Amino acid sequence: MYNSLGDLSLDLLRTFEAAARLRSFTAAALEMGTTQPAVSQQVKRLEEQLGARLFERIYRGIELTDAGFALFEAVQEGLQSIDEGLSKIAEHTQHEVLQVSTDFAFAAYWLMPRLHRFHEAYPQLDVSLVTSERSHALLRPDADVAVLFGDGRFKQGESHWLFGEQVFAVCSPRLVEGQALPLAAQALLELPLLHLRGEASHHWFNWAELFRALQLPGAPAPGQLRFDNYTLLIQAAIAGQGVAIGWRHLVDALLEQGLLCRPMAEVAESPMGYYVVVPTRKRHGDRVQCFLDWVMAEQNASPV
Repeated sequence: MYNSLGDLSLDLLRTFEAAARLRSFTAAALEMGTTQPAVSQQVKRLEEQLGARLFERIYRGIELTDAGFALFEAVQEGLQSIDEGLSKIAEHTQHEVLQVSTDFAFAAYWLMPRLHRFHEAYPQLDVSLVTSERSHALLRPDADVAVLFGDGRFKQGESHWLFGEQVFAVCSPRLVEGQALPLAAQALLELPLLHLRGEASHHWFNWAELFRALQLPGAPAPGQLRFDNYTLLIQAAIAGQGVAIGWRHLVDALLEQGLLCRPMAEVAESPMGYYVVVPTRKRHGDRVQCFLDWVMAEQNASPV
């Protein structure tokens, strides 16, 4: 492989490239921190090894021969590629990238508001977030760690319990303006309900389950608005379009900000929770351990 290179020295090629680019042995010597005779000797050695004349010595300097011009184009392109590769390696050494997979809701409402503290604690680690509403797509081969909602039995990795969940009704304060809060749970029979549909609602409380947990008679109203991800559903609730099921760890900040309120006091416990899942092949990685330690510390520091 690379038979034409033989035992050519990279130093000779670098010296040739500088002389060819600057059209001057003297300028090349200054750039490389050496002397003009040394540059001239290296170029001569290269010409002897190649068996071709690379420069024409003219009265006011040097000019490339046809062979020299062909070599110059090839060497310059090669050195640029080498330099770019070395720069990427240096950047990778300075900043490692941690790929974290999770669902839209956890990323938007729990993780993103806290990520600045992770970067403060681990400035050498960059986080790349990959989001999906389908749990099976989150433990992808290139993921370093995932935060998943479920029962903790994830075959693809080692699960670490992060927190369980409580659910309750939430809505915009505008939707219940003028009413004395908290309302009775039966008010849910009259209020417009926002629904999470399809595969996105797998493992999540839906309104029928919440009605059973709160011992409300009858079936929940089907509602005119259905969403395939929780983030959109919560935005609709903030906009005053109906009542959503609030998952405590995801909506606490929105309640504190006054964007949402709890129209009634009743709460139901979810049998599921959030887990940090570390793929088996990543269990002993330092950057994964950094994220695991940090996310656990963040949760322990949160109000219960």
